[in-house]
Amino acid sequence: MTLPLQEFPLAMLIGIGATAVMDAWLLLLKHLGVPTLNFAFIGRWVGHLFRGQFAHAAIAKAVPIRGELAWGWLTHYAVGVAFATVLVGLQGADWVRSPTLLPALAVGVCTVAAPLLVMQPAMGSGFAASRTPTPLKNCLRSLANHTVFGFGLYLSALAIALISR
Repeated sequence: MTLPLQEFPLAMLIGIGATAVMDAWLLLLKHLGVPTLNFAFIGRWVGHLFRGQFAHAAIAKAVPIRGELAWGWLTHYAVGVAFATVLVGLQGADWVRSPTLLPALAVGVCTVAAPLLVMQPAMGSGFAASRTPTPLKNCLRSLANHTVFGFGLYLSALAIALISR
C-alpha cells in the first residue's frame, strides 16, 4: 500500500469528515442517554504513553494529564485520518473520484480492532471489554460506532467527489 503525496490531503479530509460523522453519532447516543467514551481518558492514556506507561489498571484512576481532553480529541481525529489514509492507500485515487460503500464500510468495521484489542486492554477494560460489567454490549456498541465511521468514510469521500466535479 502506497499513498501518493498528492492524495494525502484528500485522505485527511475524508478522515476528518468520517470522524465528525462518528462524533455526531456519539452526540446522538449521549443525548439518548447511552454512555459514550470520555475523550479525556484517551488523552490521559496518550499522555502516559509519552511518559513510558502503556497499560493501566483503570485509566479513570490514573493521574490526570495537563490538556488531556485536547489530547484526546487530537488523537481521535489523527487516528481517523490514519484509517482514512489506509483506505485511500488501498483503494487508490479512482476510489476517491468515485467512492463505493463496501470498501469504506469494510475499513470502518475493521477499525473496531483498535479499541477492542489495544485501547480497552491498555485502559484497564480488558480485551474486548472483558473486564467491564457488560462486555458483549460494549463490544457491540464499539462495532456500531466503527460501522458509522465506515459510513462516514464513504459519505465524506462522496461529498469530496461531488464537490470536485
